[in-house]
Amino acid sequence: MAERHRAGFVNIIGNPNVGKSTLMNALVGEKLSIVTAKAQTTRHRIMGIVNGDDYQIVYSDTPGILRPNYRLQQSMMNFVETAIGDADIILYVTDTVEKADKNIEWIEKLKKLECPVILVINKIDISSQDKVRELMAWWGEQLPKAVIYPASAQEKFGLENIFDAIVSNLPVAPAWFDKDTFTDKNMRFFASEIIREKIFLNYKEEIPYSCQVEVEEFKEGSERYDISAVIYVMRDSQKGIIIGKGGASLKKVGTESRLEMEDFFQTKVFLKLYVKVDPDWRESRKELKRFGYDL
Repeated sequence: MAERHRAGFVNIIGNPNVGKSTLMNALVGEKLSIVTAKAQTTRHRIMGIVNGDDYQIVYSDTPGILRPNYRLQQSMMNFVETAIGDADIILYVTDTVEKADKNIEWIEKLKKLECPVILVINKIDISSQDKVRELMAWWGEQLPKAVIYPASAQEKFGLENIFDAIVSNLPVAPAWFDKDTFTDKNMRFFASEIIREKIFLNYKEEIPYSCQVEVEEFKEGSERYDISAVIYVMRDSQKGIIIGKGGASLKKVGTESRLEMEDFFQTKVFLKLYVKVDPDWRESRKELKRFGYDL
């Protein structure tokens, strides 16, 4: 039985806002990637690992494909390029909303891949059957070697077919990680991502894209976790917006973050948030490296 064990890296790529993070969370059964309606929510490559007796699937969520405007975005695209290079299976996610030929150069890259490509047309719950059939035909012409599945990650519809296709295409190999491992990230990372998600949900326009969160203290006690984090912004005016009148906005983000952390870590959390100005963090190699970006 051991020699028939399957294991491999299933890397999820696609344009912003097509539901890559929602899909990975649904396939893994854990909320590992933050999900908001705003583009560019995912900045890192995040692994979610699913184990069975005779298989191990190592999913990677990646940032949405874009043309970089600053060094942070270049780092985000480095994660995507790496994911294409080391995949055993590519899970390319599109949806029923986006223009199908958006970022057409990436479709050309998919055509040249030797590994299996599974194409997911997401968000069929907000489309018509005719539109879905039309998209399946279009993608079938573009990527004749790909297997195409319509799905709704939000409604968890069509995921079994995708899962079966993934397992059957995995290489025969031993597990890459211990079977009790479910991600490559540590708890500090998830604490910072939870705070960043609440910033994306509570603030508009440029504010979320100007923010970075760093967890400075993470103490695990028997009764609770003590967590201290800094929200970095680029301008004094943004610091004022993050804090809000009488500190109300920051308090709301702190409360929402703490409640989600308690659910995620399954223990009480004492959370302290600070806001600092760092004008160059999106362009500084030193700062980006400190925040864990791929340069």
